[in-house]
Amino acid sequence: MTVYRIKSKSRSWDGEPIGILILDAAYPCVPGNVGNATTFPFPVRYKEIRGSSIERLLNERDPELLKPFIEGAKELEAEGVRAITGACGFMALFQRQVAEAVEVPVFLSSLLQVPFIYRTLTSKQKVGVITASARCLTDEHYANVGITKEMPLVVCGMEDQEEFRTSVLEEKGTMDSDLVEREVVSVAERMVADNPEVGAIVLECSDLPPYAHAVHKATGRPVFDFITMIKYVHSALTPRPYEGYM
Repeated sequence: MTVYRIKSKSRSWDGEPIGILILDAAYPCVPGNVGNATTFPFPVRYKEIRGSSIERLLNERDPELLKPFIEGAKELEAEGVRAITGACGFMALFQRQVAEAVEVPVFLSSLLQVPFIYRTLTSKQKVGVITASARCLTDEHYANVGITKEMPLVVCGMEDQEEFRTSVLEEKGTMDSDLVEREVVSVAERMVADNPEVGAIVLECSDLPPYAHAVHKATGRPVFDFITMIKYVHSALTPRPYEGYM
């Protein structure tokens, strides 16, 4: 007989290993987006950080957001998650502080994968990053996720792509997903055409994983994003016994 033990007397549910901090924004979260729970083959628990708008996080880099991010992480921890991830790569701004504030592992930004990927490439190759806004990424974001000057990046932004800009950054309320796919593929194709030394691509933005397959097909490069990171983290939290034969 298997005997289970409660983990918290203040919680009457279990089985949500991944907690996701998500922005206070309003645009369609299509399947494949971090903000769409059907993206994942396992349960996730969301925590919206009230007041954490795209404007405040990306453009203003508002330090006042740190407090609600920490509060949200602590709430997720109390609700039983065993790791916390983000839903915007620009949450890198608070990676170190949030990780220090809780006892479970924290993976706020897909950019955390860059140092890992960099170590797998040859010295002549670079990591390509497709971001929601190249203008908004700073050295502070990079430093907080362990990206150093020795790691050569090629960074291309989506901020000048009409459908992406208006649907995501400006939150117009609708999104033509097929058009966004064409836009991100165009950016990726231009990236590798101008920089053939790009050996792998990281999609910073949580809205771009739905198009990872198209980017891979168009460029032939490995594509990493929030979903590859979150699935990796989940696999470490829920290792399965192996069965087979020899």
